[in-house]
Amino acid sequence: MWIVLPAFNEAAGLPPLLDAIGRARAGEAWQAIVVDDGSTDATAAVAREHAVNLPVTLLVHPENRGLAAAIRTGLEHACREAAPEAVIVTMDADNTHAPEQIPSMVDAIRRGADVVIASRYLRGARQTGVPPHRVVLSAGVGWLLRARFGLPGVRDYSCGYRAYRAALLQRALAVYGPGLIESQGFVVATELLVKLGPMRPRIVEVPLDLRYDRKVGASKMPAARTIAGYLRLVLAPAPRPGPPA
Repeated sequence: MWIVLPAFNEAAGLPPLLDAIGRARAGEAWQAIVVDDGSTDATAAVAREHAVNLPVTLLVHPENRGLAAAIRTGLEHACREAAPEAVIVTMDADNTHAPEQIPSMVDAIRRGADVVIASRYLRGARQTGVPPHRVVLSAGVGWLLRARFGLPGVRDYSCGYRAYRAALLQRALAVYGPGLIESQGFVVATELLVKLGPMRPRIVEVPLDLRYDRKVGASKMPAARTIAGYLRLVLAPAPRPGPPA
């Protein structure tokens, strides 16, 4: 099982997260992939230090290229290394996503799901410490995306805490090639889900426990640019996969 962690200046949040992932794996063969996206702090050093208790692969962008590029780098590496039956998890590196949820997400994949989303909109979901304007923004964007795309089983299009069947992502990379991820920022989670849609994956959701109170520092999401990205995605034609590679 592979866990992709896109990280930009996460030297404070990454150590407790990697420690928690190490505890949650309970001896299972989990591998973390930390993508240091041009950090100017000790993110890379922290990732190396924590490779003792949890196997960590560190991938480094010499310059900051944005969340979408970091996700692309991590997923491409995971898809090259993972067996088709493996599970690939994406989550934030700022310690706001609880690794204790990973075993249940992996179990859902093993029971037949292709994608498992940790959703803010299911009964039992919790959002601790999230600023009110972020809650309102997420709710508004969520309504717009549900109205536009209507993917079966999906209420939360934008949360990046997910588990994927490796075979699905490997097939998507073969079909879309570099076009699988074309966005430049925080829209990447929605873009990826929309582009998987034509492959008719079985998608299920589990309640998200979002711990924003654990976040160190301000949010890195540029609100205006992110809203503009969602609008471009909503107004764009339906995705057209290219020929298989």
